[in-house]
Amino acid sequence: MEKEMMIIDPHVHMSARTTDDYEAMAAAGVVAVIEPSFWLGQPRTQVGSFQDYFSSLVGWEPFRASQFGIKHYCTIGLNSKEANNPALAEQVMDLLPLYLHKENVVAIGEIGYDDQTPEEDKYFRMQLEMARELDMTVQVHTPHRDKKAGTIKSMKVCLEHGLDPGNVIIDHNNEETVKEVLDRGFIAAFTIYPKTKMGNERMVEVVRRFGSDNIIVDSSADWGVSDPLAVPKTASLMLKRGIAKEDVVKTCYQNALDAFSKNGNMKEEHWLRPAGVDQSQLFNDNSVLRGQVPRIDADQIK
Repeated sequence: MEKEMMIIDPHVHMSARTTDDYEAMAAAGVVAVIEPSFWLGQPRTQVGSFQDYFSSLVGWEPFRASQFGIKHYCTIGLNSKEANNPALAEQVMDLLPLYLHKENVVAIGEIGYDDQTPEEDKYFRMQLEMARELDMTVQVHTPHRDKKAGTIKSMKVCLEHGLDPGNVIIDHNNEETVKEVLDRGFIAAFTIYPKTKMGNERMVEVVRRFGSDNIIVDSSADWGVSDPLAVPKTASLMLKRGIAKEDVVKTCYQNALDAFSKNGNMKEEHWLRPAGVDQSQLFNDNSVLRGQVPRIDADQIK
C-alpha cells in the first residue's frame, strides 16, 4: 500500500474490535471509519440495551478512535435480525429520533432484510419513511440467504418509499447482484471477508469489470472471523493487479466520502486538519491506556 493513500472503511463494527486494530488500521492509512448499528450476536432483551449501545456509538467509540488518530462516524438503526421482536422493536423506533441528529451520525443503518419476514419488512419500511422525512442517507443490509432476490426486493421497497437511489448504499453485494444495483442507480458496497461474502481477489475483478463508479469496498469486521485491514489490503492488491490508482482511490476512499457526507457530519477536513492525538485525555474518567506513556502529538502540547 502506498503510504500517501488515505483509506476509509465505511462499514466496520469497531465496538467489537481492539485498540490493536485501531493502531494497525491507522498505520495502514485508514483515516476514518463508519460503524453501523449491529446486533450483539445474541438478541437484546430490553430497550435500555439499545440505548446504551447507541450512546456508545456517539460517545465512547468516537473518543476511542480519536486516541489513535482515526475519525469515527456511525449509522443508527434497528437491524433486521432484531426487527423480529415487535414489542422491543416498537420501543427502539421511538428511541431512534433521539440519536439520528448526533454529530457523528451519517445515515440510518444498517437496515433491511435477514430472513425477509413480515416483521423485517414492516420495520425496514418504517425506517425508510424516517429517512425520507429527514432526508437522510440509508445503509441497507442485504440478506445472506436468497441474496439476489432479497437485494432486488430491498431496492424495490426503497423506490416505493420515494428514496433517491443515489442516496442509498446497498451493502454485502457479490458478482450476482452488482449489475442489478448499479443499473438501478444505487451505490454498491462490498464486504471483504476472509472466507465468505467477497474475497479481495474477487473484488479486484469486480472493479476491473464494472469500473469504480458507485462502488465501495468495506470490511464489515465485527466480533466474528473478519479482518479490519480488509480495505487497505484490497486497495494494495488492486494496485498490484494493475487497477488504476484513481479507481482504487474512488472505491476505497472517495466514493464512501461522497456517499456518507451528504448530511454534513462527515467532512474531509476532519482528518486533513486533525486536532492531533492526546492520549492523556479521559472520557467519563476512562482512558484507553493501561499504564503506557500517553502519546501526545506536538500540536497538543500546551
